[in-house]
Order: sequence, then C-alpha cells, then structure tokens
Amino acid sequence: MSAAEAPFDGIVCIGGEDWWYHNRGHFDFQIMRRLAKRWPVLFVNSLGVRMPSLRHDRMFAQRIVRKLKSLSRGLVEAEPGFWVFSPMVAPGRAGQMLSAWALAPQIRLAARRAGIRRPLLWMHCPAGAGLVAQIPHVAMVMQRTDRFEAFPEADPAEVGSQIASLKEQADLVIYAAPHLEAEERGQVAKSLLVTHGVDLERFLDAGMARREPADMAGITGPRVGFIGGIDRHTFDPELFLDVVARLPDHQFVMVGACSLPDGWCSAPNVHFLGRKPYDVVADYMAAMDALIMPWNRSDWIKACNPIKLKEYLAVGRPVITTDFPALDGWRDTVRVADDAATFAMWIREATSLGVGASGLSERLAAQTWDAKSAEIAAALVDCCGSGDARTADVAGHATMRRQVA
Repeated sequence: MSAAEAPFDGIVCIGGEDWWYHNRGHFDFQIMRRLAKRWPVLFVNSLGVRMPSLRHDRMFAQRIVRKLKSLSRGLVEAEPGFWVFSPMVAPGRAGQMLSAWALAPQIRLAARRAGIRRPLLWMHCPAGAGLVAQIPHVAMVMQRTDRFEAFPEADPAEVGSQIASLKEQADLVIYAAPHLEAEERGQVAKSLLVTHGVDLERFLDAGMARREPADMAGITGPRVGFIGGIDRHTFDPELFLDVVARLPDHQFVMVGACSLPDGWCSAPNVHFLGRKPYDVVADYMAAMDALIMPWNRSDWIKACNPIKLKEYLAVGRPVITTDFPALDGWRDTVRVADDAATFAMWIREATSLGVGASGLSERLAAQTWDAKSAEIAAALVDCCGSGDARTADVAGHATMRRQVA
C-alpha cells in the first residue's frame, strides 16, 4: 500500500517538544518534517508533563516567557505540509483538567485547516493521553523514545498511568532504545525499534570544513565539548567537575541551556556558550578536539538513545562517554569510562592523538533521518492495513470497521 492509498490523509502529532524553542534535532521533529513530504502533518506543541516551579526551577521565567511566545503564534505552516500548532493549555494536573474541554476542539479545527480529515494520531506527550478518545483517528501510534515518568518534577504515578493508557490503546509503539523496547515488548500490541538518526551530510560537512564559531575564537588549547541540555536527570555534574579538575590545561566548552543551580561550576577552564540554533550545532561540534557525554546513571539515561552520539561520530571527533545501554553496536567507535580518572585519561589521549573513529561514513549512511522516516512511513501504512481499523473524520465521530480478507 502506497502513501496515496493509505487510509489516513494526514498525521496529527501530539509532540513532546515545542517547535519554536526546542532543539530541532529531536526525533519527532526530524521524522514529522520528512513525513510531511508524504502527508500533511499537524504538529501540536508539547502540552507539558510538569508545572514550572518558581522555587525549584532556575529557568522558571524563561519557560513562561517562551511558552507565551509560542502560544501567540497559533497555527503556522512552518514548512510545506508541516503545520505547527500551539493550543491554549495550562501545564500540570489542574491545568490539564481545566483545559481538557477545550483542547480537543482546538486540535480538530487546526487539523481541518491543515487539510486533514482522516488523521493518523501520533502520541508522544503523555499528557495528551485523554485526547485519544476525543480526536477521531484511523490509527494511533505511540512514540516511546523517552521514559517520561522519570522526568524531574513530573508525577511518576500520573505520568505512568497516562503511558500505560497509551500503550494499551496504541496500534503501534515506536521505540528508539533497544533496552526499553525489549523491556516493554510484551506490554504492547506491536512495537517497532527505530534508533535515532543523523542529518549525515550536515555533520560530515561540518567535520571536514571546521568552520569556527566566532564565540570560540578566544578559547585556545585542547577543546573538549559537550553539546546539549545540561540537566540533572541526564548530566552528571559531580563527574564532570572531577574530570575538569584533573585537566586544567584543557578547555571545556558547554553548548546548551543549563538548568543546574547558579554557581554549580566556577572552574576557570569551563566556558558556557548557551543554547545555539540547530543549524549551527554541527559547527560547534566540529570546532572541538574531543566530544564528551558525561551521563549519570538515571532511569532516564538507561532508557534513552542520545541523538548526539551519531552526530558526534559524524563530525569525526573523538568521543568519550560514560556507559549506557544504547551504546550497544557502537562501543567500538567511542571510549567508555565509568570514573573520573579514566574519563580524564581518555580525554588526554584523544586530544593528543587528534583523531576520532575512522571509516564511519558508510556505517552511518544507513542511519540517516531520511532512512528512518522511510521505515516509519511503511510501518504507519502497515499498521492501518490489517485487523481493526478506525474510519474517522475530525469533523465527526470515529467508528470501527473490521477488515475482511
């Protein structure tokens, strides 16, 4: 069955991020932008799994301001066929209860404006679990690429209940981490493992061109880079600070938003450059002599498949990381350390030799986001082609149809 013959005429994606301010390297952004070349896509910006806290969240004001800016945009066709919608919704349990009556009608109207009448419903954000019963759909796919119940400030019981509901109702559950897919295989009707991809040409080109960002010009000496969010549920600050202290002659460059408390790091050889647009992230990676992933041992990391792994490898710089399950299949391409002494040793060796793993371009060629989206597109059509399928129109009500061979 081709895309044109699919029983759905578009995709409504309840996203886990916000298009207007999150890094556009995320799985759902990468896949939806490509699926939009086959079907119209309505990407609904994240509904949120936590309530921002003025007391405990150093980014409280920033989160509120950026969300208000996102809400002000409404419905926008950001790229041909790729529509982005920021519905009026409040975070947290109380906010979800207050806005539940209005959320589904907003999404149904936005879908119609995007030309979608018989949607496939793609669920990433657990807070949207209640929408499954309120938005008529041909099939429902769950994106399980993060263990949201391990997210800081989320209510594990509430989020766990939402996730269980989604898994029970999903026609297909898509995983990115082999460890999590294996753990939950018996809990879902059908699963598909699609590890994270890479925008290969972008990162290969950056690695060869080595275009130095202007704000790195004054940082001399061996540069050790971390690119991504600096958050407690993923990043190990104690390990990092120990490594930094062992390498005073190395410069550590941190590119990404930081939610750790003010003053957590005052080392003179650590430079915080802040969050950068996705379009220039590859240039920052390529400007480093080594790239690091000092992950902690949280349940989040155990269940994740970091996108930056293949991006790091594509730019061709040495990679030093702590261990995590999704390294399986790529361990020969990185240096793995479980303590600060070993981590520092590997960094010193890597910056002395100045080379990363070789011959990876062919190996990474099968890992592009284009290849991943093609695999997913086929799976979406397939999950609508057998068993129970729903006929749906976002302007009306869903009914069930038993397909007869």
